[in-house]
Amino acid sequence: MADLYRDATIGQIIRFVTRHRYLNYPEEREDFVLPPQYAIIVENSTPFPHPTAKVEQPDAAYLSRSSDSDSSSEAEEIERIKTAQSNRTARSNLSRHESRPSLYRPVSRADVEKAFAEAEATLEKGPSRPVEPQRLEDGTILVDWYTTDDPANPQNWSFGKKIVVLVQILIYTMAVYMGSAIYSPSIPGVMAEFGVSLSAASLGLSMYVLAYGIGPLLFSPLSEIPVIGRNPPYMISYAIFVILLVPSALINNFPGLIVLRFLQGFFGSPCLATGGATLQDVYNLVKLPYVFSLWAFAATCGPALGPIISGFSVEATNWRWSQWEMLWLNGPVFLSLFFLLPETSSAKILLRRAERLRRLTGNPNIRSQSEIDQANLSARDITVEALWRPFQLILLDPAIAFTAVYTALIYAIYYSWFEAFPLVYSGMYHFTLGEIGLTFLSVTVGVLISLAWYWYYIRYTIEPSIAAHGFGEPEQRLKPTLIFTFFLPIGFFIFGWTSNPDIHWIVSCIGIVITTIGIYLVIQCIFLYLPFVYPQYAASLFAGNDFLRSSLAAGAIHFSYPLMHNLGVDRGVSLLAGLTVACSAGVYVLYYFGARLRARSRFAAK
Repeated sequence: MADLYRDATIGQIIRFVTRHRYLNYPEEREDFVLPPQYAIIVENSTPFPHPTAKVEQPDAAYLSRSSDSDSSSEAEEIERIKTAQSNRTARSNLSRHESRPSLYRPVSRADVEKAFAEAEATLEKGPSRPVEPQRLEDGTILVDWYTTDDPANPQNWSFGKKIVVLVQILIYTMAVYMGSAIYSPSIPGVMAEFGVSLSAASLGLSMYVLAYGIGPLLFSPLSEIPVIGRNPPYMISYAIFVILLVPSALINNFPGLIVLRFLQGFFGSPCLATGGATLQDVYNLVKLPYVFSLWAFAATCGPALGPIISGFSVEATNWRWSQWEMLWLNGPVFLSLFFLLPETSSAKILLRRAERLRRLTGNPNIRSQSEIDQANLSARDITVEALWRPFQLILLDPAIAFTAVYTALIYAIYYSWFEAFPLVYSGMYHFTLGEIGLTFLSVTVGVLISLAWYWYYIRYTIEPSIAAHGFGEPEQRLKPTLIFTFFLPIGFFIFGWTSNPDIHWIVSCIGIVITTIGIYLVIQCIFLYLPFVYPQYAASLFAGNDFLRSSLAAGAIHFSYPLMHNLGVDRGVSLLAGLTVACSAGVYVLYYFGARLRARSRFAAK
């Protein structure tokens, strides 16, 4: 618990203010002993270690592991190790969790398969072994984990500590996503108070959605810079997000409200940009699909729970209560992150360890791989990766373009529901605002059913298949979509053509459940597919996909109401269902011809 508090934002502030006097890391304590594999290298390096550094001589067990044959004396053995280590390359096979190569920045599917095999091997915990630091030709000593079960490695954290991180990321994600649809019940009140049209009042929803699609283009690359890490983008932006909720609830002019809602979406977006990266830092690659599905559950249920929370209160008081409720929810979540969310980026953790070892030993040759990578990182590289690469992938690769358009369409239709629900459940079934919000529980039911099936599929189909045959082509991840893509039009037709006062409202809710199952599982499969197409550009793929989804969803918020109003719910929803049928044909094309499309990709050629 002390380590959790130390590594959280509050602990880092205390360390900074007290100049590292409190909440020390092991290297800063007087009883710290330099691990033997570092002691040998440091002794052979120049300058020599600082006089205050304690150096542990390798014990007999360690020496015997490093020699090729028995030695007649310990002195001869130490000398042999010193000579051999000057020419030794990295012995990554000694580490159960590599800090440098394939796990964090794979450049090919072979790298991903290798990382998966390594992760699978770690599920059965073996004896702790020292991890040999690599020494480069220029004398640089690369800092790594001390042992295979080094507690500083996020992959080695206890089950309880990982759960603390997971729960906070899930609640953080849900709270930010909830901020979009929680505004929906406030739209009539905004129209009445400021005298604006429905389309104008809906800007409070659409600008929020658009902004949290733009935010990842900035925050995702920032979190990958080792000296920054995950936590600063979270904490600084989320603090601004929480503060903005106060003027949003008090504002007395309409343009100011829309600007504040846009800024809320922008500064709330880091959980969307790097929440998945945080979970990947902490959880084994084999278990990531389960964790990511929970993260998607939080993101999907957030907009569905928003109208439930604000519907009754807005009806009983006024439109401002939706913003106050956001403050009451996000304020405690921010405090939880501030006190209990540790830094999870291995790149930053090892960078800080290298800095502490340099201070301890006085040896400037001790560095982390992330420091070297960061030194070669230019502002141009960051700009290209953040602003150009996501769109370049979409424009030059037809397979990537289709997945981006398809998920954007699904997302747009998902948000179109928020405009169709009042027409159906208020206009036809005469529900109150609060009762309309309760119909959104149908989305949660659909996601829970999807989650149960998805875990069963991963456990009993995907994992055995990978173990027996490897990952195979990326299109194998799309196999479930061949069935579940049809859940979308089926659910939409049921919703659209049973939304009738003569038919019980529960039937249309069943349509919502069926459509939600299709949406959730199709998007999950696509999100498993994308990283295997271009593993080295996974972050850009998701950033571009997220931007396109949010942009189209923001537009859908404005065209869905006149669409439903002019055509009627039945024909309007049927039009959307027809679009999903066309996309279902595209899913089959992608599954059967995706490899050929990728072979002809102009981006792959480049």
